[in-house]
Amino acid sequence: MRRLYLQIYLTFVGILLLFGLLVLIAWWLIPGDEQDRRPLDGMAALVGEVLPAPASPTPELQAKVDSLARQFNADITLRTAEGALLAHAGEPLPPAPPGRTASGWVRSPGGPMIALSLPDGRWALARWHRHHHPYGLLGALLLLAAAIAIGAYPVVRRITGRLERLQARVDALAAGELQARVQVEGSDEVAELARSFNRAAERIERLVNAQKTVLAGASHELRSPLTRMRMALELLPGTDRPELRQRLTKDIEELDGLIGELLLASRLDGLEHLGRTEEVDLLALLAEEAARTGAEVGGEAVVVHGDARMLRRLMRNLLENARRHAEGATVQASVHSLAAGKARLVVADRGPGVAESERERIFEPFYRAPGAKESDGGVGLGLSLVRQIARRHGGEVRYVPREGGGSLFEVELAA
Repeated sequence: MRRLYLQIYLTFVGILLLFGLLVLIAWWLIPGDEQDRRPLDGMAALVGEVLPAPASPTPELQAKVDSLARQFNADITLRTAEGALLAHAGEPLPPAPPGRTASGWVRSPGGPMIALSLPDGRWALARWHRHHHPYGLLGALLLLAAAIAIGAYPVVRRITGRLERLQARVDALAAGELQARVQVEGSDEVAELARSFNRAAERIERLVNAQKTVLAGASHELRSPLTRMRMALELLPGTDRPELRQRLTKDIEELDGLIGELLLASRLDGLEHLGRTEEVDLLALLAEEAARTGAEVGGEAVVVHGDARMLRRLMRNLLENARRHAEGATVQASVHSLAAGKARLVVADRGPGVAESERERIFEPFYRAPGAKESDGGVGLGLSLVRQIARRHGGEVRYVPREGGGSLFEVELAA
């Protein structure tokens, strides 16, 4: 896409060139008024006095034309009123256009020439070897356009450069960099736009931080009543309605898991870079988590630098998600080493799969696929956390339909 500064700059230069062209066309097409022709009529009268009479011998007439051509450094042609050639010095010039009676500039194939209507009816036609008119006018306009174009470039580039820097900060804010601000330069409309952006970005940052604070605080405070509920269940007599006890215990565990995921999501949102990292053996970590769900593990030992607790949560969420949708089939998980110092974690199941239109939306927070039941488990945060953790480790996660049916999640991590 063409840069904005180039569009403005080329439009500006194009306007100048168009202006010059229109001036030149107007000069050619608009006839001069009486005041413009008076100097040419005076020149014609002087030339008529200098030239020999129409009845003079041709050699005498030719000698005078040659003398005038040398003095004026021009091609000069002398013709009758009907256009017949009488004498010429240099290139013979064409006769004046039919019907023309007054002196003036005339267009001709070889360039513009001046046609002088002499008092005796003859025409003196001249074209200067180094004329400055009208090409001199065009040259002057071109020089003016070049000067303005050269002078305008820094101005246009400065304005659009500020817009480009503003766009870069807008993109940074859109990518989640809430501290993105743009330097205010000058006091014009672009500077006011930069101030407006900074005010909007500051307000967005305050709102998001307030939301995170409320979410984290509320999630943390919910832990206390959950602990009391769990203790109350443990104190109930074991013989009183065991099915209710089991259901309440499961609900409490799910709510406790949800609170944990909310707290982790809130922490990841406010985390720009990982803190302390360590060497993590992905295959060993995967084997530990797979033992909880009965998944098959394969691949090769790959060591990455990262946060072991976050990577464990990433694997746990993928394995739990696969187990819920595997419909009793065995979940398969593996680790592989890639080129350029990267590692790939793969979790596959033989579940119903995900429709193509939903393959990106499943990574959105609290998104549940159409037709999902409450009994399926999960609250829609697991895969969102997987993507956040992968990106904090310099990687990405994607869904791939598994050959033969089912789902396959691939996570690439920077080693």
